[in-house]
Amino acid sequence: MVSRRDFLWCAGVGAGAMLVAPRIAFASVATERRFVFVIQRGAADGLNIIVPYADPAYASLRGPLAIDPASATKLDGTFALHPSLVETAKMYAAGHALFVQAVASPYRDRSHFDGQNVLETGGPAPYRTKDGWLNRLVTMLPAAHANAIAFAPTVPLALRGPADVTSYAPSALPQAPDDLLLRVSQLYAGDPQLHALWTSAMQARGLASDAVARQDPASLGKLAAGFLSREDGPRIAMIETGGWDTHSAQNQRLGAQLKALDTMMASMRDGLGEHWANTTVLVATEFGRTAAANGTGGTDHGTASAAMLLGGAVQGGRVLADWPGLSASALYQGRDLRPTLGLDSLIASVASEAFGLDPAQAGRQLFAGTPTTRMSTRLLRT
Repeated sequence: MVSRRDFLWCAGVGAGAMLVAPRIAFASVATERRFVFVIQRGAADGLNIIVPYADPAYASLRGPLAIDPASATKLDGTFALHPSLVETAKMYAAGHALFVQAVASPYRDRSHFDGQNVLETGGPAPYRTKDGWLNRLVTMLPAAHANAIAFAPTVPLALRGPADVTSYAPSALPQAPDDLLLRVSQLYAGDPQLHALWTSAMQARGLASDAVARQDPASLGKLAAGFLSREDGPRIAMIETGGWDTHSAQNQRLGAQLKALDTMMASMRDGLGEHWANTTVLVATEFGRTAAANGTGGTDHGTASAAMLLGGAVQGGRVLADWPGLSASALYQGRDLRPTLGLDSLIASVASEAFGLDPAQAGRQLFAGTPTTRMSTRLLRT
């Protein structure tokens, strides 16, 4: 049976089907800067994304899974970019992409649910913190005409908290007729709770009125850009991507995942146009994967991984890494890439630079239970 609230949602946004993956959430603040957080759910293999081809242990640990450096884009004398990231390589060449290797949150176990909870809440341990660091970031910025819009069936944990959130989800189903929308508006006009929900739904629908309601990577990138580029649109977004848990058949699966991510980011870049210059995209995962391949053509849950910063605001063309190496003695617990940079510190630094916040204050508010340090180099253009 469909509840009144469910009917309100479906009719208001024309969304009878859920957006599976990726899913997007938006927040509005009074700034011309755009900030996008892309979470890679499932523990993305940073060693095959930002490939340490010059490390002598890499090829022997990975065996058939090792990325051939001849097919990859050389970033410097140590690292190369996975060959599926064609458009990302162009961003790097243009100085619009920066990569961070051997980075991790404070979480040191290997549960997806717990790792994602720590990454999204910014807490020191799983389930210690109830709201998300991205929502806390919204509360640090000047309010705009609306606080937050979630473009997903549910609001991601990173965006949950005191800032109000409404929702939008695309669908391939036909839009509801205007006559139906008018009648529902009249029906809920006298209901103090549902009238507010309906009004928020209609505002979201208006923002997305010219967006393509498809779920392929190019359309999603265009849709996100459509929201972010509008004068009255949001300025903060979160995109959830899944499918990064590659225990088997990793090379084919990871290649497809990265191609989809690359396509979505390029579509967002092109859709933002002049606003790309004011955009920062952070791509990160809950933890990495084992240094050595397993027996099923994949890798198992690990510790450190790689993160990406993309956008015209990024001071790119660089790889940041305090590289620990992949020798047996250098591996974390004898199996994983050892973390040498803190993901919390990276997030606090890039968020404070993006919005002109005091770095120490941003670190305290976004990651209250975890000490953060400012990155040793500036991440964004002045």
